[in-house]
Amino acid sequence: MNIFPKETYIERRNQLKKKMGSGLLLFLGNEESSVNFKDNWYPFRQDSTFLYFFGLNMPGLAAMIDIDRDVEIIFGDNLTIEESIWQGSHPALLDLASEIGVEKTISKSEISKFLSLLDNQRIHFLPPYRPENSQKLAEWLEKSPVEIQSQASVDFIKAVVSLRSVKSEEEIQELTKAVNISVSMHKKLMLEAKPGMKEHELLGLVTGQVLSLGGSLSFPPIITIDGQILHNHNYSNTLVEGKMLLGDFGAESGMHYAGDITRTIPVGSRFTDSQREVYQIVLHAYQTAVDALKPGIRFKEVHLLACRKLAEGLKDLGLMKGDLDEAVNQGAHALFFQCGLGHMMGMDVHDMEDLGEEYVGYTEDLKKSTQFGLKSLRLGRELEKGFVLTIEPGIYFIPKLIDLWQAKKLHREYIDYEKLARYRDFGGIRVEDAYVITETGSMLLGDPLEIEIKAVEGIRKGKTSF
Repeated sequence: MNIFPKETYIERRNQLKKKMGSGLLLFLGNEESSVNFKDNWYPFRQDSTFLYFFGLNMPGLAAMIDIDRDVEIIFGDNLTIEESIWQGSHPALLDLASEIGVEKTISKSEISKFLSLLDNQRIHFLPPYRPENSQKLAEWLEKSPVEIQSQASVDFIKAVVSLRSVKSEEEIQELTKAVNISVSMHKKLMLEAKPGMKEHELLGLVTGQVLSLGGSLSFPPIITIDGQILHNHNYSNTLVEGKMLLGDFGAESGMHYAGDITRTIPVGSRFTDSQREVYQIVLHAYQTAVDALKPGIRFKEVHLLACRKLAEGLKDLGLMKGDLDEAVNQGAHALFFQCGLGHMMGMDVHDMEDLGEEYVGYTEDLKKSTQFGLKSLRLGRELEKGFVLTIEPGIYFIPKLIDLWQAKKLHREYIDYEKLARYRDFGGIRVEDAYVITETGSMLLGDPLEIEIKAVEGIRKGKTSF
């Protein structure tokens, strides 16, 4: 089992106890999840917060920290003889617990009884995102599942977010491993994609690459010639010369840290003239955002700087017009850039999103916008040293959205719908990399992957190697 040194988990739990002060903290690990019958499982993935504080990548566990009594317990069970026949022998749970600095284990069947003996002590738990965990909490705490969803501890959420947001050097190393495997996956696609291939063939290539390097997929890959569909998981299209191929995918390291990279490449060996123009606009926005990264700046401000740069390029193409500052302020650019500039990344590709974007990406002083486009910005808060985040600007020409806006005569003073008609079938372009915030700015995570037009066209001609 891949784990950090014992001291890492002890220190994380000690920091959590200091932030919480008192009470009982309850952690739920995940269970196996069946595909279509009990013993045919989806690949198991432990809850990230459970991994962060306890490191044990096994199903059927829970944990408790009693701050007032200074007691830590892992709840779970050793394999039965019957289970060992099918799964092989595993270390005893107590031995595994001792490797992460916990000296007490109790059978999971005793949780309800254990909790019932507490003397009016406040029990903190995080919002469950799996139905079976909602049900377990409801049974253990004698509440309804609806109450469970509404009674998650905000103090607990905020404490976990504050710790997991700032990555340690150990975590940066793991994230770098994940990114480097992701780079290798992308190079595999960039070298081998050819006209006539099916998207699902490329899915097979990158999946094989990540598995061969000891990783797993950090999320379902997006590999599509329909780049205007932001999260397209259909792999049925045939690659056609003259189209572009958007690949948004990444690896998860053996320690369960995520990579997430996007590149848009020509299906052939060269971009068309119009593709080069739009790609360069996206690249300028990407570099503008990267140059702005530093501790203390709000990521919302970085997002808006990138939006302004996109609008400038679109105005140069004749697709936008008028006062660009006002156009961005009113959200006219969101016809072309409907999403956020980036997100936190760590043990989850959208790190800690299960805990709530209002706590991970925003603060009491900065609330999420309700404006179309800007409302999809997952991260808006001030950046801090140790944050890891993505930068992923794009331009997307979505025919149905164009038709809707034009029919409603939205932002006619900023959008030239007549000229825009030529781009209806253009598709979409996105580029994405991950950065860690340093003391004075930022640093690209992992090995650089070709992103400039000349370099991308070079690798499409086979002028590179692993």
